[in-house]
Amino acid sequence: MQQKVCVAGVGMIPFAKPGTSESYFVMGAAAAKLALQDAGVDYGRIQQAYVGYVYGDSTCGQRALYEVGMSGVPVINVNNNCSTGSTALFLARQAIASGALDCVLALGFEQMQPGALASQFTDRPGPFDRFDDLAAELVGHPEIPLALRYFGGAGLAHMQEYGTRLETFAKIRAKASRHAENNPLALFRKVVTEDDVMNSPVMWPGVMTRLMACPPTCGAAAAVLCSESYARKHGLRADVQIVAQAMTTDTEVAFAKRDMRELVGFSMARNAAQQVYEAAGAGPEEFDVVELHDCFAHNELLSYEALGLCPLGGAEKFVEDGDNTYGGRIVTNPSGGLLSKGHPLGATGLAQCTELVQQLRGNAERRQVSNARLALQHNLGLGGACVVTAYQRVS
Repeated sequence: MQQKVCVAGVGMIPFAKPGTSESYFVMGAAAAKLALQDAGVDYGRIQQAYVGYVYGDSTCGQRALYEVGMSGVPVINVNNNCSTGSTALFLARQAIASGALDCVLALGFEQMQPGALASQFTDRPGPFDRFDDLAAELVGHPEIPLALRYFGGAGLAHMQEYGTRLETFAKIRAKASRHAENNPLALFRKVVTEDDVMNSPVMWPGVMTRLMACPPTCGAAAAVLCSESYARKHGLRADVQIVAQAMTTDTEVAFAKRDMRELVGFSMARNAAQQVYEAAGAGPEEFDVVELHDCFAHNELLSYEALGLCPLGGAEKFVEDGDNTYGGRIVTNPSGGLLSKGHPLGATGLAQCTELVQQLRGNAERRQVSNARLALQHNLGLGGACVVTAYQRVS
């Protein structure tokens, strides 16, 4: 039998633009200390630590955690592209649920550089070679940065099949800014309108403007997980639990279907979500709040359908009806999401976790989703990996 997994503590520092943040190890240590303090746990009681980052040398996890303590605890460094933070969370939850451990730390951080994402190893074949080849066939535009070409191409495929308007993506970005206005930890807190988004610099004519893309960001976030029995024994919080979680990678459909939406993980996300709904015994209509991977406004729209929040082809209506915000069916990215909160790759999954735990605790202040009891998290990394997590308030 699996142990029940509680999120005893969470911590996150304010996100910042590249060049304005502290060094990665300072940010990571600060987030870890916040999570430990929130949990009321001394670092010496942590039995293992899973530390995620994308841009950093080996054992950066130790460099950050040695600022917290040097207890000899096993530290496992994790890199799974943009799903790195939630992959660390997945491993931490698995260790607790299996009964192997009782109290673990998941930490994610990133110290990014300005500009588009780029490979750091140019002397060897890259992990995106097959993805690049198919993207070149399907959409062309080799002059456009990799991530923009992928997700813009996926959005374009949706536009071509369902008649989705560019203005719909602009509405998603404007919604993100309204949510982020109430988040003191978000990078961009200025409210922008649909017109502001449409009038921002064009990155791909008819497909994307600059404000439809998330910014490179620096930051860190962390979570302390423990078994329910450990929480009860030591007087720790057990009111928010991870009730289901799934991690998936690409199947052959990613290339065989020759569809940009599949290339950016549509089926990967759908498969993970279906596993989570089955394990949680709850369908998408029962969730109150979701933090999903809106690296581009286009991917937020695609994720509505992949997660089953609306039918295939129904995402534009979902936006138009206001079902993605307060007063609608499910509040989406109350934190401001990656588009406004920011996207420090290794920290993103744990920042999502932090937001949802605060929502379920009722501590989200002006962002609070009324009577939130079930929360969903979706974190995607190209190449690929997707982690979907269900949280529940149990008291």
